[in-house]
Amino acid sequence: MKIRLLLLLLVFVALPAFAGLLPFDTVFRGRDRFDMLVQRADEENWKALPIGERECAVGRALVGTPYQSFTLEIDDHVEAPSVNLDGFDCWTFFETSLAFARMLNEPRQGWTPATLLHFIELDRYRGGHCTGEYLSRLHYLEDWLYDNDRRGLVRNMTHSLGGIRVPHEATEMSAGWHEYRYLRADPSLLPALREMEERVSDQTLYEIPKSRVPAVESRLEDGDIIGITTRENGLISTAHVGMAYRDGMGVLHFMHASSPHNFGRVVIDDRLSNYLARYRSDAGIIVARPLI
Repeated sequence: MKIRLLLLLLVFVALPAFAGLLPFDTVFRGRDRFDMLVQRADEENWKALPIGERECAVGRALVGTPYQSFTLEIDDHVEAPSVNLDGFDCWTFFETSLAFARMLNEPRQGWTPATLLHFIELDRYRGGHCTGEYLSRLHYLEDWLYDNDRRGLVRNMTHSLGGIRVPHEATEMSAGWHEYRYLRADPSLLPALREMEERVSDQTLYEIPKSRVPAVESRLEDGDIIGITTRENGLISTAHVGMAYRDGMGVLHFMHASSPHNFGRVVIDDRLSNYLARYRSDAGIIVARPLI
C-alpha cells in the first residue's frame, strides 16, 4: 500500500506544472487503455521502430476508439496538458499517437502518464510550454505546424512536395466562440484571440491541391501528419487532420478520428487520394513529418 501511494505521489510531482492544478482524473483519462498500450509497446518492441512507424503502431492500436468532441475543454479557467484515451477528435488522435511514440524514447520506467503529458505539452503549446492560459495552446493547425517546425519537432513537407502558396484565414474560433467552454466562461479573451488569429492568418501557408495528391502519395511516409484544407470565398482554412499509413500492399491510407456523421470512431480509411475525392469541400493537404 505504501509503495502504491509513493508511486502516485511521484506521478503528481512529475506532472507538467499546470496539470497539477487540476485533479488527475481531469487531466488524464483512460488509464486502463494506457496500460494496455504500454504492454503492447513493450511486447512488440515499438521503441525499435522509426518515429513515424511507431506513431502508426500506436494509432492502429487505437482504431475503433469513439470520436469525442471538445475533450480539451476540461476547465473554465485553468488550461493544462491533458489526455483522454477514451475518446478522440481528429487533432487529439494524431497528437496522442505522436506523444506516445515520443514517450517510448524514454527509459522503460519512464513510460508513465506524467511522461505522456509532458510530450503532449511539448507538442500542443506555443514554444512547448503551457502557461496555464487558454491562448498558450496552439489552436490552429497552421500555427501548430509553424511552431513545431520552428522548434525542429516536425518538418513542413508541403512546399517540397509541390505545394503552392495560398491565401488563408483563421477565424473559426472567434466566429463560433460560444462553442468553447473557456471562451464562454471568460469572453474577455476574445480580443487577444482575434489578435492571435490575425497573426496565424498572416503566416505563409502552402497547400498541395488534391488534384496533385495522387502524384505525391509515393513520397509520403508512415506517420506523416496530413492536414485537410477547405476553401471558402477564395481563402483556405484547415478543416480536418489525420495520419498517413501505408499498408502491406503499399497503399497510402488516411488514418484518422472520423466525425460522428461519418464513422464516428478512429478508422484506417480509404487511400488518401480517394478520401479527398469523396468530399467536394476538401481542397487539398498540408504535410508535417515528425522528426523526433
